[in-house]
Amino acid sequence: MRATQIVLVLVCFLGIYAPMLFCANVEYDHRALVIDGKRRVLISGSIHYPRSTPEMWPDLIQKSKDGGLDVIETYVFWNLHEPVRGQYDFKGRKDLVKFVKVVAEAGLYVHIRIGPYVCAEWNYGGFPLWLHFIPGIKFRTDNEPFKAEMKRFTAKIVDIIKQEKLYASQGGPVILSQIENEYGNIDSHYGSAGKSYIKWAASMATSLDTGVPWVMCQQADAPDPIINTCNGFYCDQFTPNSNTKPKMWTENWSGWFLSFGGAVPYRPVEDLAFAVARFFQRGGTFQNYYMYHGGTNFDRSTGGPFIATSYDYDAPIDEYGIIRQPKWGHLKDVHKAIKLCEEALIATDPTITSLGPNLEAAVYKTGSVCSAFLANVGTKSDVTVNFSGNSYHLPAWSVSILPDCKNVVLNTAKINSASAISSFTTESSKDIGSSEASGSGWSWISEPVGISKTDSISKIGLLEQINTTADKSDYLWYSLSIDPKDDAGAQTVLHIESLGHALHTFINGQLAGSQAGNSDKAKITVDIPIKLAAGKNTIDLLSLTVGLQNYGAFFETSGAGITGPVILKGLKNGKTLDLSSKKWNYQVGLKGEELGLSGGSSGQWNSQSTFPKNQPLIWYKTNFAAPSGSNPVAIDFTGMGKGEAWVNGQSIGRYWPTYASPNAGCTDSCNYRGSYSSSKCRKNCGKPSQTLYHVPRSWLKPHGNTLVLFEESGGDPTQISFVTKQIQSLCAHVSDSHPSPVDLWNSDTESGTKVGPVMLLKCPHHNQVISSIKFASYGTPAGTCGNFYHGRCSSNKALSIVQKACIGSSSCSVGVSIDTFGDPCTGVTKSLAVEATCA
Repeated sequence: MRATQIVLVLVCFLGIYAPMLFCANVEYDHRALVIDGKRRVLISGSIHYPRSTPEMWPDLIQKSKDGGLDVIETYVFWNLHEPVRGQYDFKGRKDLVKFVKVVAEAGLYVHIRIGPYVCAEWNYGGFPLWLHFIPGIKFRTDNEPFKAEMKRFTAKIVDIIKQEKLYASQGGPVILSQIENEYGNIDSHYGSAGKSYIKWAASMATSLDTGVPWVMCQQADAPDPIINTCNGFYCDQFTPNSNTKPKMWTENWSGWFLSFGGAVPYRPVEDLAFAVARFFQRGGTFQNYYMYHGGTNFDRSTGGPFIATSYDYDAPIDEYGIIRQPKWGHLKDVHKAIKLCEEALIATDPTITSLGPNLEAAVYKTGSVCSAFLANVGTKSDVTVNFSGNSYHLPAWSVSILPDCKNVVLNTAKINSASAISSFTTESSKDIGSSEASGSGWSWISEPVGISKTDSISKIGLLEQINTTADKSDYLWYSLSIDPKDDAGAQTVLHIESLGHALHTFINGQLAGSQAGNSDKAKITVDIPIKLAAGKNTIDLLSLTVGLQNYGAFFETSGAGITGPVILKGLKNGKTLDLSSKKWNYQVGLKGEELGLSGGSSGQWNSQSTFPKNQPLIWYKTNFAAPSGSNPVAIDFTGMGKGEAWVNGQSIGRYWPTYASPNAGCTDSCNYRGSYSSSKCRKNCGKPSQTLYHVPRSWLKPHGNTLVLFEESGGDPTQISFVTKQIQSLCAHVSDSHPSPVDLWNSDTESGTKVGPVMLLKCPHHNQVISSIKFASYGTPAGTCGNFYHGRCSSNKALSIVQKACIGSSSCSVGVSIDTFGDPCTGVTKSLAVEATCA
């Protein structure tokens, strides 16, 4: 053995990243990824490093591990890391290497999705805007300028990972990489050039010699050895393009994204668990949640357009880093149940048989090892089925998992996990400016209307916005002076057509009207009544973007801004005046941006004269103390219009609390049975899409913090408030037909006795105990967490039994049976519902 081999073996044996041994040979066969010669069933979850902070990463990743994940998946964001060609940034939230190392320290693997197109509801799909200006370039096709840039950045990321020895073949945690992203959804638009581009991308990626497999998602023709994978709400019917490749699911959408002007989407955990179990039932071995933690779109990183600042995604860990129950807990149980089947899953292919209409059994059996999945894919009726001589109750739209082909460890529709209600508590306003009319504690600067910077330009005709601003700012001023002559004093109409995304119209310095598009239609057509004065009149149009297009064929050609026509209507004698071809003056960005007002230290801030409220184009500043404690912090922007906010110079993103969702489209509850879509389950109709905006704790000092707002349309900053988020109540609702908790599977089967269903509660923080039982009922209770009520029958012992078992303890368990509570109503399926608080 050569010395180099001795060193390699020693590194592999010791492991670079405790506590998991990472040095691995990662391959694949038709069943699974093969790590050091062993097939693996892997549960993965997406966490995007720039959508949280480095201080949040360890806790997020530990909660992911505690939830049963083996792998963390993340995109790599080109425009974040190379905002100027050749100038790279990997600091702070952009520190990809640090993020990967934090994952490794927790003992988890990593899947790096380099793309470099990422979609991800991220600005411009992750591409830097300077790419758009390279001569002759066309994105994501067989185009030499694009391929050269794509290869350069991809190689850069691979080199960084290699230099840090982060690939599994080097002793690191990275077991997979992805090239391109969902190209198969749109490749038909590119014809033969699209097909040759995909072949090139595959060849380019594999030539970089990462030592781990590459994948392409949603790419049915992914060339060997690239693994083609599935994205979607369900992937049980997916089949890879070769019988030598495993069945992998790179994006199981745990919810959906929020748009400004849209209702809040959510996905019931019973349906999500059903989708996961069905995937493994039908031969899958790698499944990733998109997202497991969604996080926050800080700065101007949102895509869309009109993607909201919150990227919560109804994920198992919420935007603030708090576990979302029962989603996190029920999925944890699903993961444990699947891992109990791993030996059988990796040993053979499933044998799938029908048990009747909409009923299906899948059996994995080899030698003495046997695991089974029983599915009822019907949406209407619960069914009792016979399988291997035993009867099993299958609720509609559910899967039962039998690790030993006999005993049910879990049914996806029956939740053993506790649920939780979270709430926001408003902090005292004494340290965040004043709510008094004087505005004491706030200072301000008025943003000039129209052209105020020395770098303005003049052009004949109307300019498209993105080509003009290069996305250096959301804002572009279009300014024009006209003399109406004989039409002075007349009531006229200014007709404006814009590609979007929003518009504020000023006539002679006064706001005359505003208009915004929406996520379905960014384009704007507006008619604004105006009255022109005698002599010179100034028309100043402030056009703004709300995140650039991030998806679709040729998305880079989607424009923005006022491309016309702009027409004065209703002049004397019915005449119109087309202003489109006049000489317009243009200003990219705001004067306040040029002055660096967002940092709060520069500029001549005014605190003496009358405080401006509900006026457009105002910069506001105040100082505040951080809310006490350690609970996550947000700002409630109720009272403001639209703009952007900075805390200690760091942008918490765009705020837009006045943009409400339509009144229709929401329901009080959502039936999890039946196929999910992004519009199926929505809440918050008729209300603002987002009023609360996350402020990471790590951005705050105990005292002397600076908050800066730029308000476009008009608002009252004295109405905003700081809030903290906490768990208000814990709940559980377990029937006497539920399986025993998954954690009791081994003791249950080995002892030969049936433990039966158990109600479990556990306080969210280690220093808390259960302080009160707000509700307890055994019998036929109904309702949901926070709104339970007694049914027709209820044991009079329930409250005292639960209080005795739980109060004063950080966790408790109570058997759900008539042995515990007596039988308040014979012949009826009974359940125990409990609501508790921790302190």
